[in-house]
Amino acid sequence: MAFLGTAVRKVASCRPALSPLCRSATTSRRYSSSSEPTTEKSVPYENVLKVEEGGSGPTKPLPKSAEAVVIGGGSLGCQTVYHLAKMGMTNVVLLERDRLTAGTTWHTAGLLWQLRPSDVEVELLAHTRQVISHDLEQETGLETGWIQNGGLFIASNKQRLDEYKRLMSLGKVYGIESHVLSPAETKDLYPLMNVDDLYGTLYVPKDGTMDPAGTCTTLSRAATARGATVIENCPVTGIQVSTDDMGVKRVKAVETFHGTIQTPVVVNCAGVWAAKLGEMAGVKVPLVAMHHAYVVTERIEGIQNMPNVRDHDASVYLRLQGDALSVGGYEQNPVFWDKVSDKFAFSLFDLDWDVFMQHIEGAINRVPALEQTGIKSTVCGPESFTADHKPLMGEAPEVRGFFLGCGFNSAGMMLGGGCGRELAHWIIHGRPEKDMYGYDIRRFHHSLTDNNKWIRERSHESYAKNYSVVFPFDEPLASRNMRTDPFHKVLTEQGCVFQERHGWERPGWFNQDGAAPVLDYDWYGAYDISKNQNYKYNELLGKEYTFDYPPHHHVIKNECLTCRHGVSVFNMSYFGKFYLTGPDAKKAADWLFSADVNKIPGSTVYTCMLNKRGGSEADLTVSRLEAGAANLPLAPEANGDAYYLAIGGGVAEHNWNHIKTVLQDEGLNCQLTDYSEDMGMISIQGPKSREVLQEILDTDLSNEAFPFSTHKVCNAAGHKVRAMRLSFVGELGWELHIPKDSCLPVYQAVMAAGAKHSIINAGYRAIDSLSIEKGYRHWHADLRPDDTPLEAGLAFTCKMKSTIPFLGRASLEKQKAEGLRRRIVCFTIDEKVPMFGLEAIFRNGVPVGHLRRSDYGFFIDKQIGYGYIRNPDGGVVNADFIKSGKFTLERMGVVYEAKPHLKSPFDPSNNRVKGIYPDNYHNVYKANAQ
Repeated sequence: MAFLGTAVRKVASCRPALSPLCRSATTSRRYSSSSEPTTEKSVPYENVLKVEEGGSGPTKPLPKSAEAVVIGGGSLGCQTVYHLAKMGMTNVVLLERDRLTAGTTWHTAGLLWQLRPSDVEVELLAHTRQVISHDLEQETGLETGWIQNGGLFIASNKQRLDEYKRLMSLGKVYGIESHVLSPAETKDLYPLMNVDDLYGTLYVPKDGTMDPAGTCTTLSRAATARGATVIENCPVTGIQVSTDDMGVKRVKAVETFHGTIQTPVVVNCAGVWAAKLGEMAGVKVPLVAMHHAYVVTERIEGIQNMPNVRDHDASVYLRLQGDALSVGGYEQNPVFWDKVSDKFAFSLFDLDWDVFMQHIEGAINRVPALEQTGIKSTVCGPESFTADHKPLMGEAPEVRGFFLGCGFNSAGMMLGGGCGRELAHWIIHGRPEKDMYGYDIRRFHHSLTDNNKWIRERSHESYAKNYSVVFPFDEPLASRNMRTDPFHKVLTEQGCVFQERHGWERPGWFNQDGAAPVLDYDWYGAYDISKNQNYKYNELLGKEYTFDYPPHHHVIKNECLTCRHGVSVFNMSYFGKFYLTGPDAKKAADWLFSADVNKIPGSTVYTCMLNKRGGSEADLTVSRLEAGAANLPLAPEANGDAYYLAIGGGVAEHNWNHIKTVLQDEGLNCQLTDYSEDMGMISIQGPKSREVLQEILDTDLSNEAFPFSTHKVCNAAGHKVRAMRLSFVGELGWELHIPKDSCLPVYQAVMAAGAKHSIINAGYRAIDSLSIEKGYRHWHADLRPDDTPLEAGLAFTCKMKSTIPFLGRASLEKQKAEGLRRRIVCFTIDEKVPMFGLEAIFRNGVPVGHLRRSDYGFFIDKQIGYGYIRNPDGGVVNADFIKSGKFTLERMGVVYEAKPHLKSPFDPSNNRVKGIYPDNYHNVYKANAQ
């Protein structure tokens, strides 16, 4: 066998001067591959589940029916069927086309790292670890192959170590032991490591390694013992879908060569093959297949019992394999597998050393002994990857009863236990226990999930950046400008630095040095594609790569304070804009919305939508409309009750599907129509907003004529608009909902009228700051599906004093009677220290939670954070509990004193949104400005 060092030098020496790529074959390098599997190669496990070929039929008879059929016998399939059975669904079947683990699971590295920059993922990983290291052995008496050898995260610079320190602080909330080590301490722990270029490391003693065969065997036996049926050698050939009386498509049956199983639930755990399985049911599964590789070394003296290593800056991991190492990572030029073969089982590809060589270089730098170590085997197999490097889970929007559990980006073993449990709960109870929105297929807009360019480019970027530092304000470069509004061009010219949400380009902040347009994706220079030169947007994005305040902090400050003291315009066109109409519209509104939205026509109500457990599936505004003829897009035809729903654009698909699902489940005769693309929306906010808008709107804007939380259709500079007196920043202001063709003329009229008031454009970075200062909630930050409105301080959005039933009411009544065991609290600190969320919250030195969101409040001139806290004794969290405690926040291992607030520290009386400002306000403004 060749030494690793020799392999590196060989590949390097064969490179032509003009090309960074070479290969031994005569064909040119491609970023797409239709490679067929090569002859089978060894993998670094003592056992795999493949057996000698015998009969070609299924290993067990197929039942006629099942409560659920799980398709795919890898990590996710086995974990899902195990958790379904454990939760009481005994008539469940797992179908595997070959043998368990035959697809991608059998060759996985099997690493488990407990710390991630997400509280939900930390909890998911903790459950996987619990199942693998304890539960299965207790249930079956069998060992899963779990090895607890620890994990070591390598930092070559301060930013990387700061990222690890953030993880360490979050880990304290969950009781995860971790230690920041100096280079010398790292050398003591791992004597074979080169520490000359280290800044520091993070050591997590209870990380470890899983064995795929041992894990899946044990899961299968545990599930079977509880009544589940596991059938191998049984490929699925079709999914039967029926349409019910309401026109809703539902799963009916699963077809195989050996029979048909009637079932209302199919779970797609087919990994790389999940897209093909989705096609059988008319379901879009947005993932791609790529070659993903590692090599296994010969024996290395002194490596035994060393922790697994992730050297993110070198894009390499080193996994302990007995007395050897597995070496792998993520490169910028992965090979796509376009022609996914159905015959691929326990098979591998030839390793492309041109692609893989960078990992060897990084590994040799970190463990120099590898240069003289031989290669025992190469492992290059297919893995599925997604647009944001997160799995695809939940019920598919196209077909009820068709669930996804795929697209795990080579982390299926690591996330399998936690995700298998959540998926089982989703199937049985209609929703997961945890906040799984980040994995929910409904996080992607339906226009993107079958867009091959978007899937391919985003998946590549997510793969290439997998080991990059996770910064708070990062944005993708791939597949941008997929959805743009009528203001996009003019705002680009005015220096708008856009953010991407749900495919939309929305304003982030406004650069003072000219336009910074988003360019076509350059694949980071991979595949011989030329990199974008003088790319201003990318340069500005690079300046965001900090855990300090960014260089343009003062620009966002100006946008915020101009809104607080004068007037700013926010383009919010990416918002979802839906109409709810039909015979049962009022009944639907009563059931869907936690607040009473059936006020007089012309009223607008801020409300939540809840799930059965009282968790918040959405927050939105609902406007009651006048009955009448259609005036689209501003008003639908309505003989009876009609409602206009304005929803945060990043979660519009999730909201749309939540509403549709509830309407279907309740059998309500309603129409939900989407006009998001047909209207723009600008929000004019600040104490001078009335003066500006009164010039262009043909209606009285006084408090008496146009009170807060009302709306009217009126003329704006000769164009029909729907004006709503609302604010998401805590100031006097109005939203203008404008037909697409009228957007630019209305915007230009607003800017012209506002010129004498020094009006400016402002973006969502300012909205984030202004809204947290005011205490307004952001869905999926301060408010998630596992948070109730009572816990979130939004009891006022719930019609609890009425007798009107609504979804989730029973859970809220129970929670109110028992007292809150957790609740959101506002914190401020006096130090000028940036925080972004995930910082640990301590009460009297005991961890009680973590910040969900944090930003700088420029008006009160303090850092503000919101987080949910618990009573460590399990008791009620009330005002006395908060007032009587001494609170601190831990940021990157440093502790800061924090002041808790029961109300927002900014305008707690809500005077400003009512248009009530101090008489001397403008004098104060001028003084502050100086």
